[in-house]
Amino acid sequence: MQYKKPVSVLVVIYTAVPSTGLGAGIEVLLLERADHPGYWQSVTGSQDEGEALRETAVREALEETGLDARLHQLTDWQVQNVYEIYPVWRHRYPPGITHNTEHVFGLELPGMLSVQISPREHLSYMWLPWREAAEKVFSPSNRTAILQLPERAGASRH
Repeated sequence: MQYKKPVSVLVVIYTAVPSTGLGAGIEVLLLERADHPGYWQSVTGSQDEGEALRETAVREALEETGLDARLHQLTDWQVQNVYEIYPVWRHRYPPGITHNTEHVFGLELPGMLSVQISPREHLSYMWLPWREAAEKVFSPSNRTAILQLPERAGASRH
């Protein structure tokens, strides 16, 4: 078995929708995990050996959504989260590894583009307004990143 490296990316895919009335604003793409139905998240994935973090973000976005991040605004937020790996997923890492370092990226799209999910990784996807997306994700670091979107997207929202 090939173990995962305990270094990963979180890629928050979003679009700043022009304000057209109540409820308009930033929309966030969420994916439902195939191995844990009901667990929603942004794109995530472990870094491969010899791969730069930006390359990991581009690869994971393409694998999980079919979106080519190189064609859009991919930004390294320069944020690292160190967290304890959920026990249910520790078998994927070398023995004794209990923590992962996650690097956060944002991928801004021009609109809510069509997504092609990887059926072995995800059951479905949805676009949600940023506040609702933050409430739906299971990961605290994913929630924190989504809540930063109004500032990160350069938009003032209320």
